[in-house]
Amino acid sequence: MTASLDLPVADAALAESVRAGLDTIEARLREAVKHADQLADTASRHLVEAGGKRVRPMLTLLAAHLGDGHRPEVVQAGVVVELTHLASLYHDDVMDSADQRRGAAAAHLVWGNQIAILVGDLLFARASRIVAELGPEAVDIQAATFERLCLGQMHETVGPSAQEDPVAHYLQVLGDKTGSLIATAGRFGAMFGGCDAETVDIMIRYGELVGVAFQLADDVIDLSSAGRVSGKVQGTDLREGVPTLPTLLARRAAAEGDAEAQRIVDMLDGDLSDDARLAETIEALNEHKVMSAARDESARWAHEAIGALEPLPESSAKLALRQFAEAVVDRTR
Repeated sequence: MTASLDLPVADAALAESVRAGLDTIEARLREAVKHADQLADTASRHLVEAGGKRVRPMLTLLAAHLGDGHRPEVVQAGVVVELTHLASLYHDDVMDSADQRRGAAAAHLVWGNQIAILVGDLLFARASRIVAELGPEAVDIQAATFERLCLGQMHETVGPSAQEDPVAHYLQVLGDKTGSLIATAGRFGAMFGGCDAETVDIMIRYGELVGVAFQLADDVIDLSSAGRVSGKVQGTDLREGVPTLPTLLARRAAAEGDAEAQRIVDMLDGDLSDDARLAETIEALNEHKVMSAARDESARWAHEAIGALEPLPESSAKLALRQFAEAVVDRTR
């Protein structure tokens, strides 16, 4: 995760139950990535040991408490979604040529691209073995989620066609790469918590929306003072040439004749390897209206996620899910 998000649970009993669940998931994650082969074992543990906020299993646990959060299948489902997420990170870092992940060197810099990709595949395989124990429906859901993750990465790599709106294309990529797995996390929690079909559907919708809001908030954090507070290295996405909502909005504004936006685009398309040049570009983006527009877009998705929860009866779990969506936006300020 790229910013601090405290466990959004006001109810002490619920908070304790979720923390206990996360502790169990953490232990099982470490067990799940063990290999007899030394290279596979070391490389598979690399990102698990780097840490993370475990947002996806946390949402699985919270969603389960809309029903019975103490069923053993819930913890198992939490392990599946986090293993799947970790596997995707190995692949993402190769695709994006990232230098770091969670403060540690990216796996491909330590072992090379081929090993990093294969380790990601190993983790997907482990997740598949674990989800098979949860039954055929869970396997089908996991497979569909994996498909969307791959399509999202493919579409991000290829980019929008000449006929596509780049912002709409980007939001679809976020839905596939981030929203899909967060939706599955909520879906599994509600399913294995014994909730009814309506509640499961609500959690799917909520997860899709809050997942996109989360990534849009990350786009802002990468360029704002919130990034400095959280400890994130500013401008990472800019330097790596990764499209984000603020830069896409700047390009749109430039195409519509905004002279200042055009100046920013020229900077974006220049050499950002120099720290001073990168800082100048970040400052120019922060002074332009595209940053507030990006914040507003993140807030819009988060508020839609909150709205998706409305049909649920009031409970501590519902309140925590609402507060999580609010916290996603609050961290950009």
